[in-house]
Amino acid sequence: QVQLVESGGGLVQPEGSLRLSCAASGSIFSINAMGWYRQAPGKERELVASIISGGSPNYADSVKGRFTISRDYPKNTVYLQMNGLKPEDTAVYYCNAHIRPRIRPGTVYVYWGQGTQVTVSS
Repeated sequence: QVQLVESGGGLVQPEGSLRLSCAASGSIFSINAMGWYRQAPGKERELVASIISGGSPNYADSVKGRFTISRDYPKNTVYLQMNGLKPEDTAVYYCNAHIRPRIRPGTVYVYWGQGTQVTVSS
C-alpha cells in the first residue's frame, strides 16, 4: 500500500510564503514523477508544478517565478515553496505521484494526497 501525506497548508497574508511537503510511503519500487495540483472552489483541478525523477521542473505560467518545486529523493518527498502568494492562489493543494509499487514494478500507478488548504487573505 502506498500513501501520500501532505503538510504545510494554512492561512497567509498576500505576498507571504508557505512551504508544502508531501511524503510518499509504503511499498515503493520507484517514483517516476511527483507534483502539485490545486483546485479552487468552482474550478477544475489544475497542475501547479511537477518534476520527473532526474528531470527539470515544470510550472504553470501563473506561478512561474514565485513557486519552486523540489525533491528529496532518499526521503521520497516533494516540496513546494510558495513565495509572493496572491489571493488567487487560494485553493486546496493536492500532491500527486507516479509510482511503481514493489508488488507490480512494471506498472505505474497515479496516487493522490488528501489535500491541504492554502488560503491567501488579509
